[in-house]
Amino acid sequence: MSSVPTSSSGVIRMIACAAGMVVANIYYAQPLIALIGPDIGLAPAWLGSIVMLTQLGYGCGMIGLVSLADIVENRLLVLAALAGLCITLLASAVASSAALFLAMAFAMGVFATATQVLVPLASHLSAPEDRGRVVGTVMGGLIGGIMLARPFASLLAAHFGWHAIFLASCGLMLALMAALAWKLPRRQPVHDGLTYLHILGSLGGILAGTPLLRRRAFYQGAAFAAFNIFWTAVPLLLAAAPFRLGQTGIALFALAGAGGALAAPVAGRLADRGLTDRATTGAMLTIAGAYGLGLVAVAWHAVVLLAVAAILLDAGVQTNQVISMRAIYMLRPDIRGRLNALFMTIVFLCGAAGSVTAAVLFHHSGWNAVTLAGVVLALVALTRQVLAGETFRRPG
Repeated sequence: MSSVPTSSSGVIRMIACAAGMVVANIYYAQPLIALIGPDIGLAPAWLGSIVMLTQLGYGCGMIGLVSLADIVENRLLVLAALAGLCITLLASAVASSAALFLAMAFAMGVFATATQVLVPLASHLSAPEDRGRVVGTVMGGLIGGIMLARPFASLLAAHFGWHAIFLASCGLMLALMAALAWKLPRRQPVHDGLTYLHILGSLGGILAGTPLLRRRAFYQGAAFAAFNIFWTAVPLLLAAAPFRLGQTGIALFALAGAGGALAAPVAGRLADRGLTDRATTGAMLTIAGAYGLGLVAVAWHAVVLLAVAAILLDAGVQTNQVISMRAIYMLRPDIRGRLNALFMTIVFLCGAAGSVTAAVLFHHSGWNAVTLAGVVLALVALTRQVLAGETFRRPG
C-alpha cells in the first residue's frame, strides 16, 4: 500500500472527533422512538424497527462502501459518504410518513459508515507498537459520539421537537466535511489492479480463512446485541411508570451512560500489553453483571443504580470492541478495510437484531425479559471463548 504521512497527535484527535460525530447519527433516533413513532404512523411494537433499519444500513454500508477503502483514496471516500449523509439528514428532518423516514433511516446507516473508513485510517497512520493506543483513542472518540448522541438528541427534541436533531446534525456534517477536506491526510491504497467486484468476491474467502476474525466478530456481535437491547428498551422503561421521566430526564440518564467511553483508551493499552483474552473475559462478565444490577435497580425503582448499570454495560462492550479491532488490525494491513468491513457488518447485524428484539420483548414481556436476553448473550459469548481455549491463555 502507499505510504501515508506520519500522523501527529492532532490528526489522531481530529479523526477521533470526526468518528464520534459521524457515528452519532445512527443513534440520534434511539431515545426518540416514542416521539417519532406516532408522528410517522408506526405501531408501538415496531418502534425498534427505526433503530434496526439504521443498523442494517450500517451493516450493508460496511460491505458496500467501507470495502472500497482498500482501492479508493480514503479521504475522497469519507467526503463522498458525508455528502450523502447530509442529504439523508435533510430528508429525515422533513419526513412525515413511516415509509420515507424508515428508508432514510436505512440510508443514514449506509453513509454513516464513513466512520469505519476513518478508524482503520488512523491505524494505518500509527506504528505497530502504538496501534492499540491509537485505535483506543479513536474508538474513545467514536464511543463518546455514540453515548453523547442520545442525550443531545433528547435535549434538543425536548425544546425544539425531534425534527430539529436531524437539521442540527446536517449542519455539523457540513462543517466536518470542510475540516476533513482541509486537514485529513490522503491515503491512496496500492491494490494491484483489484476491482470493486473482486473486493466483494474476496470477502467470503477472507471470512472463511480468518478464524480470529470469526471469533472476534462473534464475541462483539453478542456484546453489541446486548448493548442495543438495553439502550433501545431503557428509554421506553424510563418514560413509563414508575420512573415517568420526560425527554430531559432521559437525556440526563443517557449522559451518565457516556462514562463507559472512558474504558476505550484503557482497553487499547491492555491489548498492547497482550491482555486481549483476559480483557474479553472481564468484558463479558461485566456485561452480565451490569444487567443483573439493572434488574435490581428496576425492582428498587432506583434510577441512579440503573445509570451505574448502564455505565458498566457500556464499559464492557467498548472494552471488547477496542481489543477486538486491535487484534484484527494486526493481521494483514493490505486487506484491513475488508477485515474491518466484515467484522463491523457482523457486529451491526447482531446489533440490529438486538434493537428490534428489545422493543418486542419490552412491549410483550417487560424488563425481566430484556434482562434475561442481555445476560444470555454475554454468557453465550463467554462460553464460546472458553471452548476456543482463549480464556486462560498467558499474555502475549
